[in-house]
Amino acid sequence: MHIPMRTRRLAIGVGAAALAVTLTAPAVHATSTPPTTAAQRQGWGDPLSAGSDEFDYGSEAHPAVPDRTKWHLAGGDPGACWPGHDDNGRRCDANTRVVGGVLRMTGDADGDTGWLASSHGRRYGRWEARVRSRATADDNGRQYHPLLLLWPDSDEHPQDGEYDYLENGAPGEQCAEAFLHYPHPEGVPVQQESARKCGVDLSQWHNVALEWTPEHLRGFVDGEEWFRFSGGANADRDCIQCAPSMHQVIQLDNFHGDGMQGAVYEVDWARVYDLSGDHRAR
Repeated sequence: MHIPMRTRRLAIGVGAAALAVTLTAPAVHATSTPPTTAAQRQGWGDPLSAGSDEFDYGSEAHPAVPDRTKWHLAGGDPGACWPGHDDNGRRCDANTRVVGGVLRMTGDADGDTGWLASSHGRRYGRWEARVRSRATADDNGRQYHPLLLLWPDSDEHPQDGEYDYLENGAPGEQCAEAFLHYPHPEGVPVQQESARKCGVDLSQWHNVALEWTPEHLRGFVDGEEWFRFSGGANADRDCIQCAPSMHQVIQLDNFHGDGMQGAVYEVDWARVYDLSGDHRAR
């Protein structure tokens, strides 16, 4: 699966259904007590077993392949690879392992990197993951991009949309970014909304979440809402929340080829929640 380069522009509400703004918040650092989650603060209930993973298996001494009842592997099988983003490097299964309660993706200098996709798609729901990232080599201007995103089950992009609810130009940045793509035909310019929240040290653990309902898309960092979009349909696109069924993807993207700055992207857990009442997924 190839995901096109995102066009990075900040949409400020003309003709869109919501306003994307830059927010400033104090950095939240990991402690023995995790920061508040959106699930706790918003009362989302218990996570669904389908699509959720606590990554409570594997070890540093014996890294584990991610649970194959929950995840599709890069290359399709253990030890396999396939071409990377826009044919830059490779996405290799061996670069994604569970090591003692944490999913760890590594991006190598030669361009080999990690990738993982949920085997459970749904239309509408809530997704939350606890993540951090960091560089493992000196800055050479060729950084990996850590992402959390929903990708269409149809694999049809941009027709069926794409929701990048965390996408950063380098590991461990100080601003969280999101790029929410409208479902739209291939023959028109990129149709998206974007948001940016600074004062978030992404080298430390943070809980990042997306709520997708028939009415809106809402993003959260450590339980606090930082974007909300809805509607926005016009002659070139469907409404932003009107995509069909999607699934969670975790990526450490290579935009440059080889000679990359090494990086690590870690996920403590990834959870999926149903909607309640009239918003139950369908």
